[in-house]
Amino acid sequence: MTHITYVHVVLMLSFFQHKTLFSTGLARRQPDVVDELRLHNDLQVIKRESQVILYWNNNLTKEETEKYSVKYILSYTFFDTSQERKERLQEKKKRIRLELHTGFKAKVKTQVFMKETEDLIKESGWTECTYRSPPVYIQNLSCIIYNISFLNCTWHIKAEDPADVQYYFSYRHTEKHFECQQYIKNARNKNIGCHMKEISFQPLKKIILNISVIDLRNNSRRMSYYKGFTPQKIEKLNPPINVSVSLENRSIKIHWKPPPTIGSREKNCFKYQVKITNSKIVNVTEEKYEYPLRPAKKCSAQVRAKKEVCITNKIWSDWSEPVIICDEKTVDSVLLSLTLFCLVIFLGSLLICACRRYRLLEAIAMPFPGPTDKVATWLATDETHHQKQNSMQLEMHSEIILIISEDNGDEDIQRHRHLKESEDL
Repeated sequence: MTHITYVHVVLMLSFFQHKTLFSTGLARRQPDVVDELRLHNDLQVIKRESQVILYWNNNLTKEETEKYSVKYILSYTFFDTSQERKERLQEKKKRIRLELHTGFKAKVKTQVFMKETEDLIKESGWTECTYRSPPVYIQNLSCIIYNISFLNCTWHIKAEDPADVQYYFSYRHTEKHFECQQYIKNARNKNIGCHMKEISFQPLKKIILNISVIDLRNNSRRMSYYKGFTPQKIEKLNPPINVSVSLENRSIKIHWKPPPTIGSREKNCFKYQVKITNSKIVNVTEEKYEYPLRPAKKCSAQVRAKKEVCITNKIWSDWSEPVIICDEKTVDSVLLSLTLFCLVIFLGSLLICACRRYRLLEAIAMPFPGPTDKVATWLATDETHHQKQNSMQLEMHSEIILIISEDNGDEDIQRHRHLKESEDL
């Protein structure tokens, strides 16, 4: 049992010793291997329609390419821009669309990595090239989609463009090709724009525009310009719909609905701006806005929209139709009410001050004086005379009744008695 354990230990020590010697030898030979990798790129340019294909090759053997991981860094800058574009590629080619650019400068270098660790072993220097395209006579090409199914594209033509050429517009979308329906022309009868209507768009599939320069002398194509757009990025939305305003307490509440669109209709895709007369424009992310002050004069509210969250779009819609918050009649009645209220308060305050100043309240509240002695005596004498006159009239009336009662008998006497009792009451 002890002998077997000893053998295993010896074998393990021998294995680690051989592995260490192998790693040391590999490390010693690694600089030789790196030195043998003499990297050099051969860069070629091939022109096809409105795009350029860059090809490059290196001097690595097939065995070296299989043994190591090889990658390429490509950098290029168009002549009419200052933005440098960099890409890391595994293929040895790159398609560059010229669109309306007049050419570019490009450079490429090769990098070699260890497959196991992805450590950089060696890289080549830059191999550069310059490409200049034939003269470009079109500039400022722009397109806009509106009302869901309308497309407008316009472009400018340089003054030095040949007189015997014409520009024709078409585009490719969803694997279909469409010709221009209606051209827009300038004073020289050159096509400088195209209008199309009643067309449909897939929001996530690019529109590839093509402007062909045709030589009118022999009806041959001189050149074609291409440019791609994502429909949602060039869509101009309609104004928000169902805009309504309500006045609550001392604030204004505005509500609306998002406009129809060719892309996503999610609420979080839209950004809004609210404009109230003589107030600063406010950015809003919801479909409502509350203005904290009630207006004191005639004003209206408007809303516009664009997409900014789901996709970047710099085109704002037009403003919605103004919604009146306060009209002139409402403002006039409010002002009149406030004016009358202030006037009543002022007059009341003035009256109170005058009463306090001249003691008018004391004069009004002063009790009336009682009658004098002569007046009291006259009133008492008059009352006594009036009572005597009333008693004499009653006696005369009683005598008349008694005389009539004697003629009528006992029944009349009873009636007389009843009448007298009622008078006494």
